[in-house]
Amino acid sequence: MAGMPGPHDIGGKKFGGGQGGGAKNAGAVPRGEHVFAAWENRVDAMQRLLGGGGRKVYCIDELRRAIESLPPKDYFSLTYYERWVRALDMLLVEKGVLTRAEIDGRLAALRPR
Repeated sequence: MAGMPGPHDIGGKKFGGGQGGGAKNAGAVPRGEHVFAAWENRVDAMQRLLGGGGRKVYCIDELRRAIESLPPKDYFSLTYYERWVRALDMLLVEKGVLTRAEIDGRLAALRPR
């Protein structure tokens, strides 16, 4: 797949139904301030603590690679910080910091019953 553009590589293109993995013309970018939800701030903090400015579990290029490797359907349906969560999940398992079973077990324990 080397050389093929991924779902993130849509600079200036407009897509209709189904093309580009489901991307739509998003329209104008809002210029106002974004009020971050608590979970978005936590994701940002985790990225800072684990990435280049913190423990250096991974470098920013690895985070970008993980985000860009998401399947088009996921890439276009997830928000910015949801993509980061998926990428962090992927990198923590790849780097052997946590196992898939550890992450899944903790998520199961946090879900309401």
